[in-house]
Amino acid sequence: MKTAIRGAMLTFKADPFFQDLKDCMVYESDAVIVMEAGKITAVGKADEVLTTLPADVEVTRHTDSIIMPGFIDSHVHYPQTEMIAAYGEQLIDWLNNYTFIVEQGFAQKAHAAEVAKVFLNEQFKNGVTSSTVYCTVFPQSVDAIFEEAEKYDMRIMAGKVCMDRNAPVALLDTPQRSYDESRALIEKWHKKGRAEYVITPRFAPTSSVAQLEMVGALAQEFPDTLIQSHVSENVNEVAWVKDLFPDARDYTDVYMKYNLLRERAIYGHGIHLTEDELSIFSETGSAIAHCPTSNFFLGSGYFNVKKAKDPRRPVRVGLATDLGAGTSFSILQTMNEAYKSAQLNGYALSAGHAFYLATRGTAEALRLEDKIGSIEVGMEADLAVINLKSTPIIEYRMRYAKNLEETLFIQMTLGDDRAIAATYVAGKPVYTAPAN
Repeated sequence: MKTAIRGAMLTFKADPFFQDLKDCMVYESDAVIVMEAGKITAVGKADEVLTTLPADVEVTRHTDSIIMPGFIDSHVHYPQTEMIAAYGEQLIDWLNNYTFIVEQGFAQKAHAAEVAKVFLNEQFKNGVTSSTVYCTVFPQSVDAIFEEAEKYDMRIMAGKVCMDRNAPVALLDTPQRSYDESRALIEKWHKKGRAEYVITPRFAPTSSVAQLEMVGALAQEFPDTLIQSHVSENVNEVAWVKDLFPDARDYTDVYMKYNLLRERAIYGHGIHLTEDELSIFSETGSAIAHCPTSNFFLGSGYFNVKKAKDPRRPVRVGLATDLGAGTSFSILQTMNEAYKSAQLNGYALSAGHAFYLATRGTAEALRLEDKIGSIEVGMEADLAVINLKSTPIIEYRMRYAKNLEETLFIQMTLGDDRAIAATYVAGKPVYTAPAN
C-alpha cells in the first residue's frame, strides 16, 4: 500500500566534517515523501510529487515540523533499561554494583521480553528507528529483542554478550559456549528480515585470551556480521587492560590481535585512544560510537569527534545513547551533550554536524548508508518527524530563530521526547505524539 507524508524535510548527502556543511545538507521547505513496501519510492518538492500520485493515496501533513531520517543509536544496552539513573560510582564499580546484578534477571525469557517491549517503545517515542544493541550472556535475551523488533519490521542489530571472567559466575559463559551460542544465534537471526547479528565480546577485561580467540574465529567465519565492544572508556579501565594483556601494545591492539577490528566493527567510547590507536581504527575501517551522556554520567571524560575525524586518518563515528549509563533515550539530548563534549575539547559542534552524526553519520559508521540514514528513493522508509514547537519555551524561542541552523540548534538543546511528533519504521507509523 502506497502512503505519503508532507512537510519540511532535512537529510544529508555527504559528511560535513570533510566538506562545507551547506553542500552536505538537503533541505526542502515543503516536500512529499512517498513510501511503499517499506521503501521510499519518491521524494521531492510537494507541488511536483503530488501531481504524480494517484488520487487515493493518503498524504499525512506535518506542519511546524521537520521530517528527518530516523535516528540511529549505535551503542545501547537494552537490559539496562530497568536501571537507568542508577546513582554514583565510576565504570568498574558501577558495572559490579548495578549492571551485573540486573543482567542476571535475563535468564528468564519472560523478563527479557517485557524489557524489550519497554525499550523499543521508548526508542520509537524518541524517533529512534534502528539500533545496535547489547543483550546479555543469555541467548534468550537476544531472541527477545529480535522477536519484538520483528513485529515492526525494524532494522535491529543485536548480539549475545560473551564474557568468561571478571564478572559474577551467573553471567559467565566459556570460550566454547560463547562460540556455540553466538553461532546458533547468527544462523537463527542474521539477515532474517531486517535483523542483523552483532558479535559481542563485552570488553577485553571480561574475556580470556581463549575466548577472544574463539570470538575472533567466529568473526572470520561470518565476515558480514557486525562486531561491537567497548574501548578506552575510563582511565582505570585502560590501566586494567594493560595489566591483563601485558603483551599488547595498547587497548586497541588487544582487539587487533584477535581479528576484531574491521569494517562494520564499532567500539563504544574511545575517549582515551592514542594517535596510534586512532590510526589503527582508520586503517581497519573500524568505527567509534560517541556516547556523551554516559561519558559524563560516569565521569569517564569527553570524546573528541573532531580529532577522530582528522582527514589525514579519518575514523567513522556514530552517535549513541549508551543506555543505561547514558541518561536518556533521546537522541536530541544526546546531541546536546555531544555539543558540550566538543566545547570541552575546544570547539563548537554545529547543529548540522550533530544531526548528521545522528543519521547518515551513524549509518556510515555501521556501513549501512545504502539502506538507512538518508531520505532518498530506494532507501528504507525509516523517518522521524520533529515538532518544532513541542514545549512552550521552545515555541517561544522559535519566534527568534533566524535560520535553519539556529532552528536545529534550539531543537537539540531544548528538545527531548516531547519533540517527536511521529516515528515511521519501514513506512509505517510506530509512534504518534498524543494531541495536546
